[in-house]
Amino acid sequence: MRNPYLYTYNILRMSTKLTLSIEQDVIQKAKRYAKLQGRSLSNIIEEYLKSISSETKVNEKQELSNILQELQGSIKLPKDMKSYKEILEDALLEKYVNK
Repeated sequence: MRNPYLYTYNILRMSTKLTLSIEQDVIQKAKRYAKLQGRSLSNIIEEYLKSISSETKVNEKQELSNILQELQGSIKLPKDMKSYKEILEDALLEKYVNK
């Protein structure tokens, strides 16, 4: 009898071929490196490309953070103004408790 709670998932990866022009000696050294690492050259290149594309996201977040830091203090709010959390708490209390 088959266990109804046991599932097997196959993760499909769509691979696309990419043609690069790289000097022959660089390719030979990279292939030796990959072999020593027990990985394919394609895997090493793919992981590198993933890492530089995620660094771009981090840089974009850092740029946004810098802009927000520059804007900090540019607007003067009243001292008695409630925080977002306080406003949300009041709204939730009103909605669920004070019906």
